Amino acid sequence: MNVLVVNAGSSSLKYQLLNTTTGEVFAKGNCERIGIDGSFIGHSENGKKDTLEVALPDHKTAIKHVFDILKTVDQPIEGIGHRVVQGGWYFPESKVVTDETLGWVREVAPLAPLHNYAEADVIEICREMFPELGNVIVPDTAFHYNMPEHAWRYAIPRDVVDTYHVRKYGAHGTSHRYIWRTVDEFTNHETHKLVSCHLGSGASLCAIEDGQCMDTTMGLTPLDGLVMGTRCGAVDPATVFYLNRVANMSIDEIDTMMNKQSGLLAVSAKSSDSRDIEAGMNEGDEKCAMALEMFYYRTSQLFAEMAASMEGVDTMAFTAGIGENSVTMRQGVADRLAWMGVKIDPELNAIRSDDPRVISTPDSKIRVLVVPTNEELMIALDVEALLG
Repeated sequence: MNVLVVNAGSSSLKYQLLNTTTGEVFAKGNCERIGIDGSFIGHSENGKKDTLEVALPDHKTAIKHVFDILKTVDQPIEGIGHRVVQGGWYFPESKVVTDETLGWVREVAPLAPLHNYAEADVIEICREMFPELGNVIVPDTAFHYNMPEHAWRYAIPRDVVDTYHVRKYGAHGTSHRYIWRTVDEFTNHETHKLVSCHLGSGASLCAIEDGQCMDTTMGLTPLDGLVMGTRCGAVDPATVFYLNRVANMSIDEIDTMMNKQSGLLAVSAKSSDSRDIEAGMNEGDEKCAMALEMFYYRTSQLFAEMAASMEGVDTMAFTAGIGENSVTMRQGVADRLAWMGVKIDPELNAIRSDDPRVISTPDSKIRVLVVPTNEELMIALDVEALLG
């Protein structure tokens, strides 16, 4: 089945047309700087890359341009899958788009206002332009929704939790689900307790026991958990009240600071990109060295927390931009987990490949893999399963 996968961000829109049987990607691209001056579309097809400078005032305009571009692709679109950041309390699994399910995406949008409204607009225009095509909503939160109550419930009054749906939702669920599926097949079903390490500009860990999410590091929003590119990760919640009262910072200012001005960027005082920070560390920059040390520390600390949720762990898998590509980061995290018996082979760790691979030593107590993620394929497979 040929599926168009659409991923609408706050000011971007990624797309990919692929076949679920062969995994072949016919075309892909990214609409950048939507609603901002200097917007453009980068498109890749048959090994050729083109850039189209075009005004993109909103996401509806962007998706219309995408459909115009895809007319040149000699492959029919048979279904459309939409990555939705926040499914809230309505989506324990992916669902076909109807008036009702689209309404749910908008209803839960206050939990992810920069994403869900844009995603709903894109779904709406896809239905208008191609009423004959089925659309499927694939929320990032769905995989985590049925984790045990002791993991998702916060220790705040029940009426607040129930009325405002305050709980741990997590994120990167589609990626973590793909990693479980791939690791399970790759290890011939010998993996039972996996910690999936999605380490990128946004980062989260997920404890997966025999395919079931047991816990994850992101919370009500993607701000919680690990130190990330520009997000602070877990801090004392009272930090917000303190800065509001003492520093006279508004809630919006604190929100912006914690989401866009913190994390590796703040600690390194150099960049949110781990490659720049690693280069800085190698040049003797102490702030960059501290940023990396904090990243290793928090990742290893929360890895142990994820293992505790399953009362054990037999496999860990690195994925996403940093997890797949940074030899230094993987080694740093592994060194911090040596007390748990984690050992990785430096030569295996240095190998670059697009295929899943083992990088641990034979005597490592925990099997360590690098697994390139493929959220688009996972979304496309859900479309195929629901639309047939």
